Amino acid sequence: MGSNEEPKRSAIVDQPHSESGKATTDAPEPQWADGLRKLYDSVVEEPLPDSFKDLLSKLDDDPDDGKS
Repeated sequence: MGSNEEPKRSAIVDQPHSESGKATTDAPEPQWADGLRKLYDSVVEEPLPDSFKDLLSKLDDDPDDGKS
């Protein structure tokens, strides 16, 4: 690649997407994609820990609104 050439963009960036957000292509997804999606979904669906809920509640009830 010469200094005046632009780097090639990934084909994934240029793929059109369906309403579900998945790339519309006939190519099969890599094997790891399903596992990664399941892992992400499991983290997103985890309940918020009580300690974090308590912290958010304290921040919401702060009379100073965080101002010093």
